[in-house]
Amino acid sequence: MGIIKVENIRVYAYHGCLGEETIIGSDYRVDLSVEASLGRSSITDALIDTVDYVTLNKIVVEEMGVAAKLLEAVAKRIMTRVFDSCPSVTSSTVSVSKINPPIGGDVERVTIVLTEAR
Repeated sequence: MGIIKVENIRVYAYHGCLGEETIIGSDYRVDLSVEASLGRSSITDALIDTVDYVTLNKIVVEEMGVAAKLLEAVAKRIMTRVFDSCPSVTSSTVSVSKINPPIGGDVERVTIVLTEAR
């Protein structure tokens, strides 16, 4: 087994429960970690034998582009697509962070983390 991480994916998106969040938008950071068997790819040096991190990044960007009220919903969509698109992935952890959230305080970011295994 091995782990592939795609870290600090930065996107601008329109998630939130407040009306202005869905109009103005905000900066987000997403970190994705997947576990899969990397033994074969470490020997064959073939992209087909591993989890393509280009695919992982594309999934994150596309799902972040679909507005949601809760970051949990976005993270779940990302995780579902990863499992659907990458059959060799056995577990996944997704962190979605809203940078400078409008919560009436000096807060750098809020983050939700979801982990799931097949």
